Amino acid sequence: MSEATESKALQRLVTDLCAAHGDNLESITLYGSNAAGKQTDEHSDHNVLVVLRRIALDDLRRSQKATRAWKDAGQPPPVFFTVDELKRAADVFPIEFLQMEKARKILYGSDPFEFVEISPANLRHQTEYELRTKFIQLRRLYISESHSVTNLSALMIDSFASFAALFRAVLILHGHESPVSNADAVRRAVSLLGLDGTPFEWILERRARKTSSLIESEVNNMFAAYLVQIERVIDAVDRIEHT
Repeated sequence: MSEATESKALQRLVTDLCAAHGDNLESITLYGSNAAGKQTDEHSDHNVLVVLRRIALDDLRRSQKATRAWKDAGQPPPVFFTVDELKRAADVFPIEFLQMEKARKILYGSDPFEFVEISPANLRHQTEYELRTKFIQLRRLYISESHSVTNLSALMIDSFASFAALFRAVLILHGHESPVSNADAVRRAVSLLGLDGTPFEWILERRARKTSSLIESEVNNMFAAYLVQIERVIDAVDRIEHT
């Protein structure tokens, strides 16, 4: 999406949502790398948070019509919260809310995170849970994808963004600023925790090059190293509870 097209699509989304919800609309916020002006991928998504004062079934129906053009432009549907839900859900969505809070641009209304408080204990718990869940899933998928080096390479590349988001939370738990870009977040976590950055750099190189020859032994060795380093991150988060 070009910058001009992006601006028009966002403007239309804001206009359509305002027309659909009127006084019930509290705020519209663009969040993520695009909000920070650091688009990391050519076709990266534009993530939008819509906060309403109340959400009934009729409000959802009105939202469907208001977001139709946005969806037709290939963008993900906005995330909808009520004002009360946003305040009360910080204990179960600390990672997601931190991502929104870290890089956001208010398109309409007030700042939705002005009164949202995120507990370090809840952040630590969700970070370990998500890391362990994705780690187990990665091992499970290896079994079905290991017959193809192309599939195995794609599995690592596709999982990278999810782990990068969790690495940002790890940095915050250690009292460090978390970069917006996935590559910077992972590299800073590698430095902080003394990890071997080789598998992460290998993935970043494959993401940038799009096409490259793959050698079975190399891909399997990198996958093994990838698992080892993620396991070390999990151990580091687990130890925070006992320090």
